[in-house]
Amino acid sequence: MATFETPKGYSKNALIIQDFRGVDLYNAPANVSLSRSPEAPNMIRDVPGKVRKRCGYHRIGSMPGRINGVFSLRDGDSQQLLFHAGTGLYDASGTRVLDGVADQRSWGIQFQKRLYLLDGKTFRVAEYSPKEEEDSQNGWSCRPVSEDAYVPVVLISRDPSGGGVSLEPFNLLQSKWEEDFLGQASIKNYQLSTAPLDDLPVQVQVLQTDGSWKELEENSDFTVNRTTGMVQFVTAPGASPVTGRDNVKIIASRKDHEKELEKIGKCRFGILYGVNGAADRLFVSGNPDAPNQDWYSQREDPTFFGDIWFSSLGQESGSIVGYSILSSNLATHKDKGEDGRNVILRQGTSEDGKAAFPVTATLQGQGALSFSSFGYLSGEPLFLTTLGIYAITPADITGERYAQNRSFYLNKALTEEAGLADAAAYVWRDFYLLAVGEKVYILDGLSKSYEKNSPYSTYQYEGYYWLNIGARVFWEQDGLLCFGREDGVLMAFYDDPTLSSSYYDDGKPVSAYWDIPNFSGRSFNRKKTVRQIAVRLASAANTSIRILARLKGAWKLLLEELFHGQYWDYGQLDYGRLTYNNDSTPRTYCRKKRLRGYDSIGFRLMNDRAEPFGLYEVTVEFTETSYYRK
Repeated sequence: MATFETPKGYSKNALIIQDFRGVDLYNAPANVSLSRSPEAPNMIRDVPGKVRKRCGYHRIGSMPGRINGVFSLRDGDSQQLLFHAGTGLYDASGTRVLDGVADQRSWGIQFQKRLYLLDGKTFRVAEYSPKEEEDSQNGWSCRPVSEDAYVPVVLISRDPSGGGVSLEPFNLLQSKWEEDFLGQASIKNYQLSTAPLDDLPVQVQVLQTDGSWKELEENSDFTVNRTTGMVQFVTAPGASPVTGRDNVKIIASRKDHEKELEKIGKCRFGILYGVNGAADRLFVSGNPDAPNQDWYSQREDPTFFGDIWFSSLGQESGSIVGYSILSSNLATHKDKGEDGRNVILRQGTSEDGKAAFPVTATLQGQGALSFSSFGYLSGEPLFLTTLGIYAITPADITGERYAQNRSFYLNKALTEEAGLADAAAYVWRDFYLLAVGEKVYILDGLSKSYEKNSPYSTYQYEGYYWLNIGARVFWEQDGLLCFGREDGVLMAFYDDPTLSSSYYDDGKPVSAYWDIPNFSGRSFNRKKTVRQIAVRLASAANTSIRILARLKGAWKLLLEELFHGQYWDYGQLDYGRLTYNNDSTPRTYCRKKRLRGYDSIGFRLMNDRAEPFGLYEVTVEFTETSYYRK
């Protein structure tokens, strides 16, 4: 909150700022509310209405390639990390687990006790086994899901010559499939439903009278015509010893299965979703060969993607970019090529015992830009568009859902950034972080405001921005916010804002400031004379402030205070700035300073030392005199 007041007993006016809401990068500096800042790099909300300098970061490791993904596998309180750097996967020690991974941003998710990974090249699964003995080879193992994918039973009750009852679809991840036959007494030729076959051995089992299954050997007990799919037995398997029960199982493998395998392998991202909103199936998309299609897995089995379990959503001109969950609905977000109908809602249902995911609605809104920009803040899904960060939210009256902008105060700067399609988001505590190049744009989930210039949005989140980060991927490790960079370096933010040692960016002091917009007093056409400046600082063992004034477009240093906000802390002694003050409450720094004859004045409250810096209140006392004449 910012107000102009006339203090009692004085003829002076006073600009009083008691609440600091965030930055406003959208409006011109002269139009920015005095409770916001037109520029405030490296600041962040402390408690609602108060701001402080962000903590710095330190190096925790490095990998031999740019960081494309960091994945966490949790088991109780245990957390294991897997890093995708360049073309390899690495464990936390930097040991290479796998090579040959695509050098582009990847996606992964934990399902049960496995990680499932997509890189646009191969669909992989990673597992971790704790090391128990010195000579044990246990640890991370990673392989294509296709190596042990589920083998579906496609047909049952099949006559040797054809027919049968369909049971399961073919698996896109598996060239093998099974057909179960109800044998006949003298029939030796059994026709498979699909041909040609590849060169893998055909497996055959025949039911015995004691209920066991006997394994037969190819080229000894039977032969296979791989062109036609005919299996010819030397001795007829005969009729089933159990009436009505299939007695011949044949497992064969399809030829030229690679194109089917690529449908999943070329996907870039996914989400867990299922019937009635259950998180028990894996949905994947992002295949450039099928931009408007996605596929889903069997319930609780990501190794089984049926060849008929897919959806074509909208036109091919609009690519699927990502997913979010709205109550029990799956929202599929497309890019701007979908003629405005860019969010497609589906509801998981069960029809005749089989899962179905029919489209229930399409929503008009902005197209999504980056599959790595999706996150949930204050319970609502956020995603990046060409016009800023949007949310899908229910309307207050109709109950229908539509897209609303949530980043009004950041939009002008954010939408002009290069490389938005590669932006990466992460929700950390009450903040939505969006890394773009060297910057991080931030939305504060605890601070909301209504903005009259964005009437179709119920509210906006207050925003901030950080410089000199260079994050490509965020993750959490040991309670710390961490990030990986283009150069392969791994960083972690300090998490104690009271320590001076927390304010270094890899050895360099963090510089931050808060600009107060140029104010013109009660009458913009009269001269202003500033007489006093007061700042209420958050106290710390070491803190300081520099105050600059913007006079006719140029910044001028007015005041510098190195001691006033400090208190005694033996653990953080700086003998060059020693104090015996034990008062750790916010401290008021007040100085007389005369600035005469200006129509408008702006101030910058700055700290570029390795130390805490927080703002609670600001007061500027001034008088207005004669009319301003240039």
